[in-house]
Amino acid sequence: MSIEFTFVPGTNSNGRSAAGAAPFFFDPHASAVALARVEDAGFQSVVIDNSGGSAGLLTNFDLAANAAALTSSLQIVLTHWAGVVAPTVAARQLASLAAASEGRLALRILPDGIAEDDLATDSHPSHIATWQRTDEYLTLLKRLWSNDKPFDHEGPFYSVRGGFVPNKDPRGFAIPIRMSGLSGTSLKVAGRHADIFELASGAPEDVRVLIARVRGAAAQYGRSGKIRFAMPVSFMRERPLSRSDAVHVPGPPPRSALSLIAYADAGVSEFMVTGPYDPEKIERFGQAIAPLLRNSLARKERRAISPAPGQSGTSTMGRRLRA
Repeated sequence: MSIEFTFVPGTNSNGRSAAGAAPFFFDPHASAVALARVEDAGFQSVVIDNSGGSAGLLTNFDLAANAAALTSSLQIVLTHWAGVVAPTVAARQLASLAAASEGRLALRILPDGIAEDDLATDSHPSHIATWQRTDEYLTLLKRLWSNDKPFDHEGPFYSVRGGFVPNKDPRGFAIPIRMSGLSGTSLKVAGRHADIFELASGAPEDVRVLIARVRGAAAQYGRSGKIRFAMPVSFMRERPLSRSDAVHVPGPPPRSALSLIAYADAGVSEFMVTGPYDPEKIERFGQAIAPLLRNSLARKERRAISPAPGQSGTSTMGRRLRA
């Protein structure tokens, strides 16, 4: 089983970016050093999320462009949401950024404007409207990325006249989209659009249930097998006093790594390592935790496909038939 790791710097206890918690992004030299450490540690992706900063999400475009220029293999996960800029403007900016990063861009759509208590229900009108707007927004982005001719669109949230993106990414609309949510409405939208679904924290069995719900929603669009699942995890020594959106896995590297196996068995193929940037912890993760988890899963997979002692892959009857 292939496991990937994503670094989510500067996140607070609720899994959202804390203002000033990842200052290295705003210093070219510090950013180059930090991202090199992250890349060398074996992370496949890094999340750009300045939603907690005073400059807002628009800064993420500049930060993502800088991160792409400073790295060679990291996927740049740009945090965004519907309503920040018009779909036509966003589509052009994202297509340019995807081309500049040589296809290393992913789009992370947050459920902005939804109260925490409403995340698991469809009871609040603004909740449904927010997700409907997100659905229309993503549909327009994909259409703008793929159409070879200008088009018009008139919807409940957006009006487009002559929409067209001239300089497209070579992959067209295949820029990976990451989403999350718990309500039926959010899962329906994610089932239609998401390539990676970011799970809420919980016990492995809870995660397994949520994965089944997402796959069920995706099945309506013929996409049940096309979504991968990511789980936020925290290796911080102390558990946050407030509710955390990351699974807390402290302790020595062997214990931390082994505690994640149950989540991989439940269907998680990516772990999002959250928390403030710490060079020593990044190095420890790359040298101990990540290899231990990958090796443990590889051994488990080999045992699962190997025949039991005293048995061979071919039965006696099979040998006689071939003889």
